[in-house]
Amino acid sequence: MPNRFLGVDTSNYRTSAAIYDAACGAWQNEGSLLSVPEGAIGLRQSDALFQHTVRLHEKIEALPEGAVRAVGASTRPRAVEGSYMPCFLAGESVARSAAHLLSVPFYAVSHQQGHIAAAALSAGRLDLLDGPFLVWHLSGGTSELLLVRPGEDGLPDCACIGGTTDLAAGQLIDRAGALLGLSFPSGAALDELALAAAPEKGFSPKVSECRFSLSGMQNQIESRKEKLSAQALARFTLETVANAVVRATGQALGAQPYPVLCAGGVMASRIIRARMQSSFPAVSFAEPALSGDNAVGAAVLAARLYERDKK
Repeated sequence: MPNRFLGVDTSNYRTSAAIYDAACGAWQNEGSLLSVPEGAIGLRQSDALFQHTVRLHEKIEALPEGAVRAVGASTRPRAVEGSYMPCFLAGESVARSAAHLLSVPFYAVSHQQGHIAAAALSAGRLDLLDGPFLVWHLSGGTSELLLVRPGEDGLPDCACIGGTTDLAAGQLIDRAGALLGLSFPSGAALDELALAAAPEKGFSPKVSECRFSLSGMQNQIESRKEKLSAQALARFTLETVANAVVRATGQALGAQPYPVLCAGGVMASRIIRARMQSSFPAVSFAEPALSGDNAVGAAVLAARLYERDKK
């Protein structure tokens, strides 16, 4: 029987399903962004859940046919008490049903744990999951610096040691994109604009004990809208986020000198990646295809849990 695993993830903005081959490390992810009305910067959970329900079967049908040893799915945003979003019910329901019909194990993971596993796979550093390391999870709704250790349940145990105290980096980027008339989510388009601008220092948010606030940065961006070109404003936004992330990383490494892994859609920004690589050459990144929301991480974790349970 092939050593394949099915992963499913129905996050707030992307429907995805993936096959991971644990024997060779190959993967295939089928995903697409949810439809967001023009001018809007988000979706109601009921609308997200409906779109996932309509589209998920298409993603699974696009995967290569064949037997799987186990099924994994993201069932909540984080592995902490009270973490819940209705949109994950679509993926969990389909994944549990598939596992039952196939008579294979089902493994529930968090969306954040999936991001970490996908980033580790993409960076060629699955070994990180076996020891302590630091992870940046920067996305549309999350901007956390995590200390990750192997959990007793076999999944990454994440303790938040830094990040934003209010507005997430992805939210700031999307709001800047909305000011510039970009479609939501606007991270990729904002990055393209920023790359066309001259070097820009950005604003330097105060960072204390690896934590910082980004809510005031929106005012900084809005006040510059009439003074800067679209390219310069995009660069200012991303350099501002990079300033905070780089300083927080330096503070964390001063206390806990562990390897650093970067995950989440915001970390696909070439501006932020370049700043991080310049400051910390040993940092590991997910490739852009696995930086954003995907189901590969859920499949990778299902494979690891399956092998653990066999012993």
